[in-house]
Amino acid sequence: MKHGKKVNHLGRKVAHRKSMLANMASSLIEHKRINTTVAKAKALKQFVEPLITKSKNDTTHNRRLAFSALRNKYAVTELFRDIAQKVGDRPGGYTRVIKLGNRLGDNASMAMIELVDYNEVYNTEKAAANKSTRRSRSRKKSGASESTAVSESTDAVEEQPTENKAAEVTEKSASKAKEKAEKKEEDNKATESEKEEDA
Repeated sequence: MKHGKKVNHLGRKVAHRKSMLANMASSLIEHKRINTTVAKAKALKQFVEPLITKSKNDTTHNRRLAFSALRNKYAVTELFRDIAQKVGDRPGGYTRVIKLGNRLGDNASMAMIELVDYNEVYNTEKAAANKSTRRSRSRKKSGASESTAVSESTDAVEEQPTENKAAEVTEKSASKAKEKAEKKEEDNKATESEKEEDA
């Protein structure tokens, strides 16, 4: 019975599975992202993340442990030299699995596994999202200050590359927010003029 045994055999015996994971991990370390099946990507995630954690503490013992798993001295050097510095402040979760759909030949579900810190697209969005701050609107202020806050957020959105869909969505939402702010400003002016006429 297979109770409590969580390892995915991937249709291979032990030696073949270990060799395959070592080769895939070396390719991931070298190229920073690879395409594979979803099952292999999840197995690779469990295989490579403890090695990246070991690479944060550069000792001879940790290098030997990494080499016994990877069996590639160039991958070990890259892991301890470049990747360890890049992920130094991240407390785990070094890889990301993105599903890509099904393969044409056998309809296998495919995925891309990548190192999180080497993806510039997601990291720039996080930096831009951290720049903008939410401010509550007060009813006493005129609409001019609201429109300046919206224009600042649209400037931050325009600095991002509009190649990806997420940037386009944020740009559309910023333009909608600007339109709403302009409508509120017009409504405020209309109510002020009505109050002046009544007085």
